[in-house]
Amino acid sequence: MAPMPELSPRRRMLVLAICCMSLLIVSLDNTVLNVALPSMQQDLHASTSGLQWTIDAYTLVLASLLMLAGSTADRIGRKRVFMAGLVVFTLGSVLCSLAPNLEALVAFRMVQAVGGSMLNPVAMSIITNTFTDPRERARAIGVWGAVVGISMAAGPLVGGLLVESVGWRSIFWINLPVGLAALLLTLRFVPESRAPKARRPDPVGQLLVIALFGTLTYAIIEAPSTPFTSTALPAAVALAALAGLLWYEPRRAQPLIDLRFFRSAPFSGATVIAISAFAALGGFLFLSTLYLQNVRGLNALEAGLWMLPMAAPTFLCAPLSGRLVGSRGPRVPLLIAGCAMTVSGILFAAFEAETSDATLVAGYVLFGIGFGFVNAPITNTAVSGMPRAQAGVAAAVASTSRQLGQTLGVAVVGAVLASGVGASSYREMFVPAARPGWWIIAACGFAVLVLGAVSSGRWARGTAERTAERLESAEVRDVAVTAERD
Repeated sequence: MAPMPELSPRRRMLVLAICCMSLLIVSLDNTVLNVALPSMQQDLHASTSGLQWTIDAYTLVLASLLMLAGSTADRIGRKRVFMAGLVVFTLGSVLCSLAPNLEALVAFRMVQAVGGSMLNPVAMSIITNTFTDPRERARAIGVWGAVVGISMAAGPLVGGLLVESVGWRSIFWINLPVGLAALLLTLRFVPESRAPKARRPDPVGQLLVIALFGTLTYAIIEAPSTPFTSTALPAAVALAALAGLLWYEPRRAQPLIDLRFFRSAPFSGATVIAISAFAALGGFLFLSTLYLQNVRGLNALEAGLWMLPMAAPTFLCAPLSGRLVGSRGPRVPLLIAGCAMTVSGILFAAFEAETSDATLVAGYVLFGIGFGFVNAPITNTAVSGMPRAQAGVAAAVASTSRQLGQTLGVAVVGAVLASGVGASSYREMFVPAARPGWWIIAACGFAVLVLGAVSSGRWARGTAERTAERLESAEVRDVAVTAERD
């Protein structure tokens, strides 16, 4: 089947809206869940590491399967995989609302993630193949980024209201009507498309990715509460899995992770920027939610209102970032994002911003501005320099980087917090125990700043052009070899 046919402007906007609905339920699920963490902790008798797993079980499975979902969608059909993802995600949400204990909730979150892995990278691939004009695509990705802002703005409020009025289980119910509506609209309005040349599955690469992400996350989360010998083995397995990927993947004709992508400095930069920015986000939300409810004693709704100064700038800055990327390239949004996130982290780390209302709001606003500007340049840089036939895989690498970053952010910052608090009084020790976590968040922001400057210059663009040429030439050779064999 050929790539997606040319659609009318109205139909393209409808396809964009449908794809954004999938992003909304996935993003909303994360922001709503953060506000509900203290209620879950009390109801399910969960430890700090238990709370980390309710978030990381989802993002971990998501990160492990995104590239498989992207390449599978390119191979068997993007619409088909997208619809399957909507069904599984919605079913997983219903199961989460019925979970009798923490272990079941973590397991059902993993079911959700299996569905979620088929949504965002596939939706981005659909958007990339629908909006072929670079400027139009950048604006569409800006709208896509604004949906993240909407979820961040609505999530804490909706989550707080539901937790306070109905209970934490109700936060999963909101995915049911949105998921069903998106499913029906996709069936009716989204045309099927796939890559001209199907990519073969890579089961060995997939298993190595799962081993790498899973054992690394386990080692980080469990380190503060278990002996060194218990985490040394998972850490060793993670290193072995990484070495295996670096050795095995370049030797495959059609690898799960095409390491040639990383010869492009903008693509490599976007990958590391995504990990850094979303690690900062994961850590930021984790610390903020626990502080507002467990230290300040606010209820879920009040905590949601307090997080609006972060959510509103994200919502407002995301479409502006998309327009800047379309008109001036990714450098300016990335520099703004890096500066704002770095200063926000330093406010909390060096000046204990959470102890004063004014500095708390200032820190939230700065982080919201930074995160609002960072999403569009990541996505646009990841997919714009790649051949359209591999858009699904390229988008999946960017999405994987986001989820891996959020997984590591929650794992590392949560582990630092748990280690600092120890057996002491939670309220008394939280602020000093959280300080190293805030320094980690500031360092992530600084990484966004530096890499944004390095990966967006003339030299970097040259590496992207040469990488795209090599990939297209290799694709032509593969097609010719296949034709000779047939």
